[in-house]
Amino acid sequence: MKELVKSKLTPSQQRWIRRVLNHLRSMIYRDDLTKLAIIYKSDKWGWHSYTQHYAEHFRKFRNKKINLLEIGVGGYDDTSKGGESLRMWKRYFPYAKIYSIDIYDKSALQEHRIHIFKGHQIDKNFLEKVMERISTVDIIIDDGSHVNGDVIGTFTFLFPKLKNGGVYVVEDVQTSYWPSYGGDSDNLNNPSTIMSFFKSLTDGLNYREFLRQGYCPTYWDMNILSLHFYHNLIFIYKGENIEESNLVRHNEKIL
Repeated sequence: MKELVKSKLTPSQQRWIRRVLNHLRSMIYRDDLTKLAIIYKSDKWGWHSYTQHYAEHFRKFRNKKINLLEIGVGGYDDTSKGGESLRMWKRYFPYAKIYSIDIYDKSALQEHRIHIFKGHQIDKNFLEKVMERISTVDIIIDDGSHVNGDVIGTFTFLFPKLKNGGVYVVEDVQTSYWPSYGGDSDNLNNPSTIMSFFKSLTDGLNYREFLRQGYCPTYWDMNILSLHFYHNLIFIYKGENIEESNLVRHNEKIL
């Protein structure tokens, strides 16, 4: 019977019915991100174990009017597939606008509070237009190509456009060790890999403790408040890193 009904419906009608059914099921679990991931079939749980960390770091945004941008829709070149995580985020953040970008045309997956742009994550002109459209963004999630150069390039361009108090997330950083994605398992200090790049930013959290007379702090030093590393997942918090040292002034020890 299920297959018979399905054969009588167009793909768009099937998607609409799935959305309605998932919406009804999700009403019970709207505060449980892992349950929502299961309902919407997002790979952020099951295939990965990300939702527990997302729930912890995104708690403060739950009931706020925010803009969320996720890089990568899913479904690869099938324009009718993907968007599972976008619908999960839409349900989890009831007052948020959800935006995404993908190299394939995923406009068929758009719905109320979900808008998808077509373009490449390292195309700066494209990203600039996206940011002009969104205006401000509170959360950015990179679940795109996972190519090391793309991830680093996208971060260096988009992080400065993130609101203070916002969070930038990089998923699937196992590619940092995979040569086919530009990674390196032999030289863990290779500066062109994802993990090495983000590890290099951690010292900047303590730039006021550097004993380097005349040291000029970088943009990253002054605008990253914390970095949180998990298995295949990184959270970077944006804000003014201006806390003074108790023993160092102008990068010279005072005691």
